[in-house]
Amino acid sequence: MCARRKEHLEQAADQIRKATGGQVLAHVADVSRAADCERLVDAVVAQWGGVDILLNNAGTSAAAAFEKVDDDLWQADWDLKVMGAVRMSRLVIPHMKQRGGGRIVNITTVGGKAPLPRALPTSVTRAAGLNLTKSLANEYAADNIRVNTICIGLVRSAQIARRAKGDLEAHYAELARQRVPLGRVAHASEFADLFAFLVSERATYITGASINFDGGSGMTV
Repeated sequence: MCARRKEHLEQAADQIRKATGGQVLAHVADVSRAADCERLVDAVVAQWGGVDILLNNAGTSAAAAFEKVDDDLWQADWDLKVMGAVRMSRLVIPHMKQRGGGRIVNITTVGGKAPLPRALPTSVTRAAGLNLTKSLANEYAADNIRVNTICIGLVRSAQIARRAKGDLEAHYAELARQRVPLGRVAHASEFADLFAFLVSERATYITGASINFDGGSGMTV
């Protein structure tokens, strides 16, 4: 796993080790930088001999009105959300081919399908992620490499918690009331269950799919 902030990365890695007893490689990397992507994949291959699963989950919430988004923000969002996934996929696919297949899951948003007003540049870069998913799925199906995307809505996270004013549970409840037909904000463990299914042997007939994980908030199926 990788992240830009070493302290948060190590905390997450320690939590996983304690909960599962598994091996975790915590590698500081910024996937908007090509050299960081190369070093990350090299480290993974050196430790485990190859790559079976890739989760492209880099991103920040960058949503503003069109006239407020300058070239630098457009470029930064593109480099992080699109080129990060492009670079990581390009680096791991040869290893997956050598191992007889693999699984790639790209995290996008329901806004990539049906954008709301003042949701730029993220709605555009997430739409590109949807297209990338289908393109890779079509190209590498013959190599037994399955590629899918989870289009997330509201999920409990540190990012949302940092923006909350006052009681956090009240904040989640208000967000759910305003935006989620199911009436609640998802837990990260629910997202993890969906991801685990998509990369498991139970999902070997699923590729090129975009699955909404949004409590019904998306405007498209």
